[in-house]
Amino acid sequence: MRRAALIYNPASGQQSSRRGALVDKAIAVLREAGVETEKLETNAPGSAETLAREAAARGCDTIIACGGDGTVHEVLQAVVGTEIALGVIPLGTANALASDLGLRAAPLTAVRRLLTAEPTLVPVGRISYRNERGDTHSRYFTVAAGVGADALFLSQLDAGLKRRFGYILYLIEGFKIWATHSFPLFEAVFEERASNRPRVVELSQLLAIRISDFGGVLHQLAPGATLHNAELRLVAFKTRNRFHYFRFLVAVMFRRHTFSGQIEILDAVSVVCRPRNRSKKPIFAEADGELLGHLPVSLEIVPEAVHLLIPPKARP
Repeated sequence: MRRAALIYNPASGQQSSRRGALVDKAIAVLREAGVETEKLETNAPGSAETLAREAAARGCDTIIACGGDGTVHEVLQAVVGTEIALGVIPLGTANALASDLGLRAAPLTAVRRLLTAEPTLVPVGRISYRNERGDTHSRYFTVAAGVGADALFLSQLDAGLKRRFGYILYLIEGFKIWATHSFPLFEAVFEERASNRPRVVELSQLLAIRISDFGGVLHQLAPGATLHNAELRLVAFKTRNRFHYFRFLVAVMFRRHTFSGQIEILDAVSVVCRPRNRSKKPIFAEADGELLGHLPVSLEIVPEAVHLLIPPKARP
């Protein structure tokens, strides 16, 4: 790491009033270590990606996303397929990638750990989806992508309330979705490496998990998931029963992972999700906690996609 751009979201997380001071201290640590560092502040959704591309064009060899998973997600779009290293400092409401990398500690501690990290080439997920105008787009993801109730949950979140109440709002909205959602079915077509023929299943929810440790009560959402996987690690919900969803959450919280046959963990090279019928209500899709669009959706892995700064203890 010789020349870095630190991109931060001043509105991310619940302590946004302290964010500027923490960022300045982080930059001071980097500069003391001999890293030429510039400070870039986002000002609108999507601006972190633009700032990252501009910093790379100016010659920065490292882009540090200082915020939550949403900020990391935006920066990721600019660095995939390049020689630019991606670093993470947790300053958001959700910091799942930072937790998985062993960087969930105080921001300044995370910065010091980044100074010992080495760029590691890892795969990323790619999701293609349909936006509200019917156009097809794609995004890369490092934490998780989902089709179904989890994306509907994100569509209900108010950004202002999220900053104010954080995880409390997550719990309230999550309970509302669980209690009122009908969990409509869609069709998923899996391409599995061990099978010669695609497998077709009807699902109400699909999760593609890229990390092993989300932190907090979720911790290990899908056993066997890791940033280094060359396949998609998937959690497939073949049920509309609320009780099955509740049992899954309890199993994850208590780290038992003894799921019923209605919830399956599997690996696939790719998966295509499409509407089961001509329902007027769209089934939403998300990636890294960002609402994207709706079905049809496809998911796949992009090998050797990004140089991620991984501290020594978090390496495989």
